[in-house]
Amino acid sequence: MSKVAIKHSSDHLLLLVILGLTLFGFVMVGSASAVVAERFHDDQFFFVRHQVLFGGSFGLIAFLTGFLVPYRHWRWLALPGFILSLFLLVLVFVPGISQEYGGASRWIGFGPITIQPTEITKLAFILYLAALLEKKGEDIKDLRKSVIPFLVISSIIGVLIILQPDMGTLLSIALIAATMVFVAGFRIWHLAMMFFGGLSLFAVFLNTAKYRLDRIVVYLHPELDPQGIGYQINQALLAVGTGGLWGLGLGYSRQKYQYLPEPAGDSVFAIIAEELGMVRSSFLLMVYATIGWRGFAIARQAPDAFGRLLATGITSWILVQTFINVGSILGISPLTGIPLPFISYGGSALGMILFASGVLLNISKYTVDD
Repeated sequence: MSKVAIKHSSDHLLLLVILGLTLFGFVMVGSASAVVAERFHDDQFFFVRHQVLFGGSFGLIAFLTGFLVPYRHWRWLALPGFILSLFLLVLVFVPGISQEYGGASRWIGFGPITIQPTEITKLAFILYLAALLEKKGEDIKDLRKSVIPFLVISSIIGVLIILQPDMGTLLSIALIAATMVFVAGFRIWHLAMMFFGGLSLFAVFLNTAKYRLDRIVVYLHPELDPQGIGYQINQALLAVGTGGLWGLGLGYSRQKYQYLPEPAGDSVFAIIAEELGMVRSSFLLMVYATIGWRGFAIARQAPDAFGRLLATGITSWILVQTFINVGSILGISPLTGIPLPFISYGGSALGMILFASGVLLNISKYTVDD
């Protein structure tokens, strides 16, 4: 007997949390970027204004689109969206369009507009994978019909991201995909095979460039080379430690005076911990945990496989990226350049995570009885 979806209002707690995190992100971008903005643009509000006007306005439109359009409609756009994301990843290597920063080619520019294709790829891959896995149905456990196509698609994305290079995004996409195929029903031995194969490829990837291996060494021994490869993690740990229990106060960070690289971007959690302290930072992590709780509940109650896998992918995306970002700052995981969802500076990252959140909230409108 087929299940009948029940339509009702969206998850109000999740909506409140997402809006609260976004507004909090504007506040922290304003605080963390003030010094750099004043020095390079003679306007301490330059970056937060840019975040609100571009990331915020695009994000609002994207959020409302995801929230209002029934999530099943995205199934038909999954393949075109995935192909478009691959095309944008290729444009990263085209001279005149590509924009390089810090030795990495991760952005493309069209006049005043700058886009980070990997942020689009995350959602496009989740959408396409959800549609693909749903289509497999009973063949989901078949090596030839399900596992191999999944590996081929993942490899294409992986190669394009490795060439940028972007180890943080590669790791986050791998973990998101692993969560989705586990929920879809891949056999355990298939998952084990992919895990050990991926681990071997990751080891090879680390050894292709000395700076990647250095990050692992610094992760294990952060006291090494404090003025070189270990500088950012040591400054981040210093910021967290300086904040203590209750912080120095909003706007009173010392590390944002150009001691800590990317204070409003990848390192924004260090500024949060320094200004607001451990207690409030722990509360922030509980807010992210709330997203995980509500998101996986939405996935469990979704009326079809596509909704279940899509909700799982989006929720995993937020949690995995949060763990990698915060873990890097606290020395729990190797340092990688990946934004803190809803908070870090970056219009592409904010816009796409808000779009995904809107889709997740739309899925929450449809449930079936357990």
